[in-house]
Amino acid sequence: MEYLLFIVSDPAAPTYVPEEDDIEDWAADLDRRGAARVGNRLRPPSDATTVTVRDGRTILTDGPFTETKEWIAGFDLIDVADLDEAIEIASRHPMARFGRVEVRPVWPLG
Repeated sequence: MEYLLFIVSDPAAPTYVPEEDDIEDWAADLDRRGAARVGNRLRPPSDATTVTVRDGRTILTDGPFTETKEWIAGFDLIDVADLDEAIEIASRHPMARFGRVEVRPVWPLG
């Protein structure tokens, strides 16, 4: 089953320490398991554009839709046996220590 891991910044979490970031090891483990589909970092909310269509009109807004100090900093799409495995993988993501990792099942189209 596919799960999307939202990597979320958290200003209340411990300060990010690059020396403690073992993301390469984490990603290598995903590759060994055959669970990795795609993943990447995201630019900050200040670089975002929100697109809304109302009454046939496209409205563009600079920045994120909501006012919040937390923001989605990246994502990983994984394919694993079940939610327990997805949680185990998410718990070892470096940003679980410096932010949050939201695990969400993918709802297939069709």
